[in-house]
Amino acid sequence: MADSWVNSAEILGSDLHLELTRAGSRRTALMAALREAIRDGRLAPDTRLPPYRSLAADLGIARNTVADAYAELVAEGWLTARQGSGTRVAASRPAPPSPARRAARRARGGQPPLPTGGRRGPRPAPRPVHSLLQGQPDAASFPRAAWLTSARRALTAAPNEAFGPGDPRGRPELRRALADYLARTRGVRTDPERIVVCSGFAHALRLLGETRLTRPRMAVESYGLAFHRSLLRSAGIRTVPLPLDADGALTDGLADLDGVRAALLTPAHQFPTGGPLHPGRRAAAVAWARESGGLILEDDYDGEFRYDRRPVGAVQGLDPDRVVYLGSVSKSLSPALRLGWMVLPDHLVDRLLAVKGEREGWTGVLDQLTLADFIESGGYDRHVRRMRQHYRRRRDQLVAALAEHAPHIRVSGIAAGLHAVLELPPGTERSALRAAAWQGLALDGLGGYRHPEATTPRLDGLVVGYATPPEHSFAGALDALCRALPPEQTAA
Repeated sequence: MADSWVNSAEILGSDLHLELTRAGSRRTALMAALREAIRDGRLAPDTRLPPYRSLAADLGIARNTVADAYAELVAEGWLTARQGSGTRVAASRPAPPSPARRAARRARGGQPPLPTGGRRGPRPAPRPVHSLLQGQPDAASFPRAAWLTSARRALTAAPNEAFGPGDPRGRPELRRALADYLARTRGVRTDPERIVVCSGFAHALRLLGETRLTRPRMAVESYGLAFHRSLLRSAGIRTVPLPLDADGALTDGLADLDGVRAALLTPAHQFPTGGPLHPGRRAAAVAWARESGGLILEDDYDGEFRYDRRPVGAVQGLDPDRVVYLGSVSKSLSPALRLGWMVLPDHLVDRLLAVKGEREGWTGVLDQLTLADFIESGGYDRHVRRMRQHYRRRRDQLVAALAEHAPHIRVSGIAAGLHAVLELPPGTERSALRAAAWQGLALDGLGGYRHPEATTPRLDGLVVGYATPPEHSFAGALDALCRALPPEQTAA
């Protein structure tokens, strides 16, 4: 019968299951069982094994037997043993080649096998070493100490009822803090009763889609996130592209779009091309919503981060009854918090809450309470100001690197936000993306953001998220970017 052990009683031990089924001595059977557990992955590299006294007691064998087995496996390279660190699994051992593969390799003089057909296939691009993908803040800059301070205060002050079923509107503490903050910094006109907390912009878009108020067609900017378009499509909404130029979406064309009941806009900083929506086009969008009974969904995704321009207020301030204001902390703090908000017209609140349900099932109460304290204590303002300077330095480094190494490349969309657009010569975007991949750089092209039905002229460019890399690797990411850019074209 197989011997097995579980539940080591020693504090320094670890649970393990071994079956000593191999014939021969106990030491031989133990060594075979450990080799098999390492080979099949049950014991991962650096896993600490139980002390030999504990293992010996559980298996009912002599301590010296376990000690000898450990020592021999250390000599073979299966295990490592260091003073103070115990006995651990060494790095994974490569599986030995099959006899047929060994024979074939000897016949080729030790050369590796060729691909089928006798030719080597194309080499794959190296895995990304650097990332300049947009949409991600600098994760290392999360204000851990300040957030922890707010979390402690919030937890101490939280009423007992906060630990019951969650209110689908969100915690009143957070809604009050948001109403004051958004009015002060973004010119939003609201009160806490018109704010509904959600888990982020995508969650808000799903909920609004389910209200059916935005069906059957919605206008969107001709360049934007395909993910958002897919969310709307899954809700039964067809998206209709609005042309863009340097002043943002051409909103004066909304009245010409049949069946369109809503428009999704990024007025503070058009995503991804950059730049605020022109004041005349803001007014035209609001006038369309009033005359048609439609809605404007305002995505204020990075309105806090501005560098070379005055603050741009929210469109919602022009008509709170016709604009749904959407925001989150995914860019200002971290997408890991899963906290966002909707500022709704009065007539939409009950309808949206009916869709969301009777209890909060998406956002944690403790994170809501912590964010409320973080805002009211001034921690959020201080963090945003600090990050505004941090990202401005990043942006300036990017611009300086391009001026030195690729002065023929025009950079745009840099007055605000966390990304820039590098405008490329027509027909060079794909080759630039391939070159970036060969430099080990993850990067997006403008083509991936273009609406498939857009009539706006196709633009070639790269979307560079300069907030993403950690500080120690930012210079390396910029070097890789500059090496990937197409050379200056000369006239024939």
